[in-house]
Amino acid sequence: MNVKIYSTPGCPWCNVAKGFFKSHNIDFQDINVSIDEKAAQEMIKKSGQMGVPVIEIDDKIVIGFNKPVLEKILGINKIEDEKKNST
Repeated sequence: MNVKIYSTPGCPWCNVAKGFFKSHNIDFQDINVSIDEKAAQEMIKKSGQMGVPVIEIDDKIVIGFNKPVLEKILGINKIEDEKKNST
Protein backbone atom coordinates (compact mmCIF):
# COMPACT_ATOMS: atom_id res chain seq x y z
CA MET A 1 0.00 0.00 0.00
CA ASN A 2 1.35 3.40 -0.98
CA VAL A 3 0.29 6.27 1.30
CA LYS A 4 1.16 9.92 0.66
CA ILE A 5 0.06 12.97 2.56
CA TYR A 6 0.36 16.37 0.95
CA SER A 7 0.78 18.77 3.85
CA THR A 8 2.28 21.97 5.23
CA PRO A 9 4.09 22.40 8.57
CA GLY A 10 1.45 24.71 10.08
CA CYS A 11 -1.56 22.56 9.18
CA PRO A 12 -3.22 21.12 12.31
CA TRP A 13 -5.30 18.55 10.40
CA CYS A 14 -2.16 17.39 8.60
CA ASN A 15 -0.60 16.68 11.99
CA VAL A 16 -3.73 14.82 13.11
CA ALA A 17 -3.60 12.67 9.94
CA LYS A 18 0.11 11.91 10.42
CA GLY A 19 -0.57 10.96 14.05
CA PHE A 20 -3.38 8.68 12.90
CA PHE A 21 -1.06 6.87 10.47
CA LYS A 22 1.69 6.57 13.10
CA SER A 23 -0.73 5.22 15.72
CA HIS A 24 -1.73 2.46 13.29
CA ASN A 25 1.87 1.76 12.19
CA ILE A 26 1.14 2.83 8.63
CA ASP A 27 4.16 4.03 6.67
CA PHE A 28 3.51 7.19 4.68
CA GLN A 29 5.34 9.71 2.57
CA ASP A 30 4.98 13.26 3.90
CA ILE A 31 5.13 15.79 1.06
CA ASN A 32 5.53 19.41 2.15
CA VAL A 33 3.76 21.39 -0.56
CA SER A 34 4.80 24.72 0.97
CA ILE A 35 8.35 24.17 -0.30
CA ASP A 36 7.76 21.78 -3.22
CA GLU A 37 5.94 23.64 -6.01
CA LYS A 38 5.94 20.61 -8.32
CA ALA A 39 4.30 18.47 -5.62
CA ALA A 40 1.76 21.23 -4.94
CA GLN A 41 0.78 21.27 -8.62
CA GLU A 42 0.57 17.46 -8.61
CA MET A 43 -1.71 17.59 -5.55
CA ILE A 44 -4.02 20.14 -7.22
CA LYS A 45 -4.13 18.11 -10.43
CA LYS A 46 -5.01 14.90 -8.56
CA SER A 47 -7.51 16.38 -6.10
CA GLY A 48 -8.78 19.65 -7.53
CA GLN A 49 -7.97 21.13 -4.13
CA MET A 50 -5.49 23.77 -3.00
CA GLY A 51 -5.98 23.10 0.72
CA VAL A 52 -4.25 20.46 2.80
CA PRO A 53 -4.19 17.73 3.83
CA VAL A 54 -4.76 15.74 0.70
CA ILE A 55 -4.14 12.05 1.28
CA GLU A 56 -3.43 9.58 -1.49
CA ILE A 57 -3.75 5.88 -0.76
CA ASP A 58 -2.82 3.87 -3.83
CA ASP A 59 -5.23 5.32 -6.42
CA LYS A 60 -7.71 6.83 -3.92
CA ILE A 61 -7.73 10.51 -2.94
CA VAL A 62 -9.07 11.67 0.44
CA ILE A 63 -9.60 15.40 0.97
CA GLY A 64 -8.89 16.51 4.53
CA PHE A 65 -8.69 14.22 7.54
CA ASN A 66 -11.74 12.00 7.09
CA LYS A 67 -11.19 9.27 9.69
CA PRO A 68 -14.10 6.97 8.70
CA VAL A 69 -13.05 7.04 5.04
CA LEU A 70 -9.40 6.42 5.91
CA GLU A 71 -10.34 3.53 8.21
CA LYS A 72 -12.45 1.99 5.47
CA ILE A 73 -9.77 2.31 2.77
CA LEU A 74 -7.08 0.99 5.10
CA GLY A 75 -9.29 -1.76 6.57
CA ILE A 76 -8.54 -0.58 10.11
CA ASN A 77 -11.90 -1.35 11.76
CA LYS A 78 -11.88 -4.78 10.16
CA ILE A 79 -8.41 -5.53 11.56
CA GLU A 80 -9.34 -4.28 15.04
CA ASP A 81 -12.58 -6.32 15.00
CA GLU A 82 -10.61 -9.45 14.05
CA LYS A 83 -8.19 -8.85 16.95
CA LYS A 84 -11.11 -8.52 19.39
CA ASN A 85 -12.76 -11.69 18.10
CA SER A 86 -9.56 -13.74 18.32
CA THR A 87 -9.00 -13.05 22.04
